[in-house]
Parts: sequence; structure tokens; C-alpha cells
Amino acid sequence: MAPFSIDPDTTIGAVTIGVNQLDKMLQFYQRVIGLTILNRAATSAELGIEDTPIVILQSRPGAKQYPRSPGLYHMAILLPTRRDLGHWLAHLVAGQYPLDGAGDHLVSEALYLSDPEGNGIEMYCDRPRESWEYLHNSIKMDTLPVDLKSLQAEAPGSEFKGLPKGTTMGHVHLKVDDIHKSTRFYQEVLGFDLMATWPGAAFLSAGGYHHHIGANMWNSRGAAPLPPESLGLIAYQIVLPTKEARQELTVRLDALSYPTEKTGIDNFLRDPAGNGILLKIRES
Repeated sequence: MAPFSIDPDTTIGAVTIGVNQLDKMLQFYQRVIGLTILNRAATSAELGIEDTPIVILQSRPGAKQYPRSPGLYHMAILLPTRRDLGHWLAHLVAGQYPLDGAGDHLVSEALYLSDPEGNGIEMYCDRPRESWEYLHNSIKMDTLPVDLKSLQAEAPGSEFKGLPKGTTMGHVHLKVDDIHKSTRFYQEVLGFDLMATWPGAAFLSAGGYHHHIGANMWNSRGAAPLPPESLGLIAYQIVLPTKEARQELTVRLDALSYPTEKTGIDNFLRDPAGNGILLKIRES
């Protein structure tokens, strides 16, 4: 079959995670992360910015965590500017919530933390795309120290009242059992471009972005998929810009006999590691 490229305007949408303590997690994503509740039901909650969902929590009381299984390594929330990231950092420092780490990745600056149930979160801002560098058809990325004082100095003096308009889910980084198998799937089946590789990891994107999807097998090599009804990643959204773009992708999946199912108006599938994916159409 001929090579396939996913629509260049494809992005990542909301990430759905199963949680033990819905109320506690809801407070964290509101007060610490700065999201707004968009919808709340007895066993679920949708949080985001304005009318854009970013994180969806589903209550699974008594369920177990499987930290060495495939699933979510981190979800990465993209803030519009460095000033916005500095503002969020100042808010975190004031609340004395700990960071797990930070990294200057050349294309972006990132801050890392975990929610109360151990789900990884990256808060980041991109550097201008024209400053990104390439070497042998791969984008140059690294993990260097972040100047946290400089970043926090960017913060305005105003009170932090939540993440700003324009905040999105920038990318997801997944745990997988076999990096080569997963890379082939995202590149050859779904049509993402391979942007960079590190030992045991790969970074793929649409439209020349540094990465929409990261995957690694650093702690999950050869592991079985997450059992049903476990805590952690339930699914993440790949958002296609038009009905035609999603139709083109679903036709390809059908031609490859790749298993999918309808979930309401969306298409659901799993990557080779068992990570759930919803194919959505961007709302205008």
C-alpha cells in the first residue's frame, strides 16, 4: 500500500484517565493546574479552557495502578507563551506544590509534575518554530537545565486565576512495550512523521511540529497492556481538522484491516501497546 501522511493540521485533544478519588483529583486539576470544570457528572468530570476539553477524569474507585505497563508517561499541556508558563510556575511555587523536574528541550521549555495518583504532567511552552534546528531530517531536541529564575521572572504581578485562553493539549508521551512496533504503527499506519529518536524512544508529529506523540519503553519493555478498568490512561484524542481527513484515515485503517469501533460519533482503536485512541473531528 502507498505511503500515507496524516493531515498536517492534526493535533492532540483531551486525555481521559481513570482515577480512584474523583473529588480529590478534580480539586488538583482546578487549583494546581488551573483548568476549569466544563462538565461534571456523578462518576466523571471534564476540565478544560473555555469550551475546549483538556483532561477528562473517570471514577474507578478501588481500581489498581500498573506502573510498569503501557499507558501514560505524561500528558503535555501547552501554554501560549513563556510569560504564561512563568505565571503558572509562580502560582505553583506560591502553593508549594513540588515539581518532578524541568527540561530545556531546545524547541520548548518544560516543567514536570505528577498528579496525586501518579499521572505524569508536563506544562510547557514552545520556542518560535523558526528557531528549531534540524540535523539529517531529524529535529534537534535535548534535555538541558531550565533557568527557573528567569522563567518565574516572566510572570506578571497579577494573581493567577487559571490557565489562559489558547492553552491546549500539546502532545502525549506514551509508555509502550516495543518502541519499534509502536513507531511503525504511528508512522506507517496512522501517517505521522518520525521527527526524532532517542534510545528506547521515538517522537512523531503531523505538519512539522516537534512532536504530537512521544513513546518510550524505558520502564515498560515487553509489558502486557493495562488490564481493563485499571487506573491511568483510558484514551487520548487524535483530532483531525475535517470530516474528510478523518474519513481518509478510517478508510486506510479499514483497508489495512486494523480493528476499530464506533464510540458515539468517534472512532476508537488501540495502538499495538494497547493504548486507547479516539479519532475526533475538530469542532469549528
